[in-house]
Amino acid sequence: MTAMSTRPTTSGPAQSAGTVLDLLDRSRAGLVQACRSRSAAQRYTEAHLAALRAAAALVAARTVVTGRSRPRSVWEVLPGLAPELSEWATFFAASGRRRLALERGTGVVSPREADDLVRQCETFVELVRSALHLPFAEPLPSELTPTTPW
Repeated sequence: MTAMSTRPTTSGPAQSAGTVLDLLDRSRAGLVQACRSRSAAQRYTEAHLAALRAAAALVAARTVVTGRSRPRSVWEVLPGLAPELSEWATFFAASGRRRLALERGTGVVSPREADDLVRQCETFVELVRSALHLPFAEPLPSELTPTTPW
């Protein structure tokens, strides 16, 4: 889901509408899962994957997949399709490197950092929904599940 060959278009193919909505649903489910995660590392990872799915939804909606360009990260493609989300793409590319370190067991994240990422991802998902002209989703649960330090 992080690498693809794309060509920008003004409107994606009709069959991509289901893909876009599915990715947004999975993004939302990932945020809810992040809220329920008991460890900070799991919360951070789930939140980042939710942002990745939301970005992939926007890319899917605004591109036609071709075999002519080199595979690129969603975070590389996003600024060209939605310049208003460029800073978010840079932010999530960096948090993606941290997520990979957490998944390998070589990184550490505090509960506060994980909770902050959940909130930032919720904002990002709503910005993607707005860019796709979709209504806002229900807010996430107001209380996160307490995490353990590791």
